[in-house]
Amino acid sequence: MTKAMDMVRASRDPQRKKAYDYINYLCDPFVELHGDRLFADDDSIVGGIGSIGPYSVMIIGQQKDRNFGMPNPEGYRKVLRLADYAEKFRLPLITLIDTPGAGCGIEAEERGQASSIANCICRFSSLKVPSLAIIIGEGGSGGALALSVTDEIWMLEKSVYSILSPEGFSSILWKEPSKKDEAAELMRLTSYDLKEDGFVEKIIKEDGGEIYNLKNEILNFLDKSYSISMEKTLKKRYDKYRKILGG
Repeated sequence: MTKAMDMVRASRDPQRKKAYDYINYLCDPFVELHGDRLFADDDSIVGGIGSIGPYSVMIIGQQKDRNFGMPNPEGYRKVLRLADYAEKFRLPLITLIDTPGAGCGIEAEERGQASSIANCICRFSSLKVPSLAIIIGEGGSGGALALSVTDEIWMLEKSVYSILSPEGFSSILWKEPSKKDEAAELMRLTSYDLKEDGFVEKIIKEDGGEIYNLKNEILNFLDKSYSISMEKTLKKRYDKYRKILGG
């Protein structure tokens, strides 16, 4: 099997498809919505209403080629606004995750970065519509977690999902960032590790064009979601994260 650090490098490949590529592939049409109604429009968050087959959905993605896909608080407040719209208009919510982490500048902290991420996590946990997170590249730290407390989490085969980067992990554990390869193995951050450990429900293959089955997989998820009552959906979501947390 491919080494974990090779998967990390693949997830960071500048030529890798971005959130907008997937939105354009999945949605016809797509109407983008802007702004947090408080400060600004963070363009590293792309979100709006789209049609996938017969379903209207709210779809939100992190655009990796804008501020390295690292949203500021106004980006996460835009996510919250769109999540509220999804619930109000009964639109399933789909998120596309691709970030090394949330914006970490002093201005972000001054504008409430930690609370904006916490509010997303809280809101997603109780959202009364079906929800799905798809990690399309690098899923790092609270920046990724803010958009992934969903009914199901899927990963593209060559994506990763972790609390921090292997470089950061090795710097903390061994005071030696050059041990990133060893750190990546220990972190169990690949799609196969996380599927085996029960954190994600599905791996989307990337070889041989199989990624283009993604739309069909999403349609199957939506079909299944509409056959389950919201009461059961919320209970299943709650049980999923209690199990992950060891509760």
